[in-house]
Amino acid sequence: MAEARPLSAERIDAVTDLPLGFPAPRAWALSFAFALLLLLCFAVAVTVLFWRGVGVFGNNIPVAWGFPIVNYIWFLGIGHAGTLISALLLLTGVGQRNALNRFAETMTLFAVICAGLYPILHLGRPWLFYWTAPYPNTMGIWPQFKSPLSWDFFAVLTYLVASAAFWYVGAIPDFARLRDRAKGRLGQVCYGLAALGWRGSMRHWRRWEQAYRLCAGLAVTMVFIITAAYSLLLGGGPISGWNSSIFPPYFLCGAVFSGFAVVAVIMAVLRRAFRLDDILTDAHSDLIGKLLLAVGLMTAYGYLADIFNALYSGEQSELETLHDRLSGAYAWSFWGAVISNFVPLQLLWLRRVRRNSLLLAAIGVSVAAGMWMERYMLIVTGLYRDHLVSSWGTFQASLWDWALFAGMIGVFLAPFLLFVRLLPIVSGFELKKASEEARHAR
Repeated sequence: MAEARPLSAERIDAVTDLPLGFPAPRAWALSFAFALLLLLCFAVAVTVLFWRGVGVFGNNIPVAWGFPIVNYIWFLGIGHAGTLISALLLLTGVGQRNALNRFAETMTLFAVICAGLYPILHLGRPWLFYWTAPYPNTMGIWPQFKSPLSWDFFAVLTYLVASAAFWYVGAIPDFARLRDRAKGRLGQVCYGLAALGWRGSMRHWRRWEQAYRLCAGLAVTMVFIITAAYSLLLGGGPISGWNSSIFPPYFLCGAVFSGFAVVAVIMAVLRRAFRLDDILTDAHSDLIGKLLLAVGLMTAYGYLADIFNALYSGEQSELETLHDRLSGAYAWSFWGAVISNFVPLQLLWLRRVRRNSLLLAAIGVSVAAGMWMERYMLIVTGLYRDHLVSSWGTFQASLWDWALFAGMIGVFLAPFLLFVRLLPIVSGFELKKASEEARHAR
């Protein structure tokens, strides 16, 4: 691992004060306008959904959950990586985390929100979504705990709360710094409220570090528990192609794989947009490239294990599902996932590719698209040809499926761009700490 280079105090101040003197307002405004356009698409799709009902989706028997569950799992997977990488690098003391953690954790928050919206919108009567929560009520009605929807509620809410707590605790010292440097009264009040009275005393730092590490430990635990939970919901069913013990690690690797890919893309964009070559360095690209390659190879092992299990079992339904994946009506999703996920990935064996943030971002885009196709392949090919011929049927996404998906990307992008505009995209106090340690080490 490359050593961290010490940064001057002026450079760190300039980076952490980006919200107070934003350097690229026009580019940001154009990006935000594009995000708002996608958000408008989301609003139109949701209005049509509420007006006409869930029949506007392409879902039908036997593929009762098509795009909603594909996109739910895809967004949830992306959400896992941001918190996981930040928490693991904190607990293992890797210095490179100080430039990556803030935007990676923020990515997690908005990706999990996008994931959580899909089950709510798919309910049919989404305004009654709180019925999935176990709360005392006068009618004595409790959630149906045998339903995956109840466990979706617990999984998404628990992970959202743990990730938000981890993000917020980590940002408190930076809020205090912005409070002290803000010139307007509004900024002083807003940042001051967010700082919770932080004064930077030794007692504050000691308590803060204990709380931050506790949140990191909980966040890592949540990633494993939640991924295992929703993968077991699939693996425990009698669906051919799903009923496999490899599913929990397979899903975890796939989730982290797609999330690392999105982190690589965001890192490249921020590095170029704000000229952060000395903050988000080639060493960071190298680190993300290695992680992406390692997790990608583990995911590839999952693909091979899945194929081997189907062949070794000798069960007719498993073999037919495998045949469908390789050459059936949705073979494009299997081969698209294999090619997009693993062909460009092999370039990461080369150090100069890993350290090139633009090439790494291009590979990240390919992996994110490939993982979406993998989720599509797992869901649709497992459902569209059931054990009985009478239960066979194809799935075709509707216009409103695609519109909601495009709009959901706006739901992710718009608040993320607001975060870039209003809050520090890197952790200033951690940068200072790392720079001081690097300076003393020389």
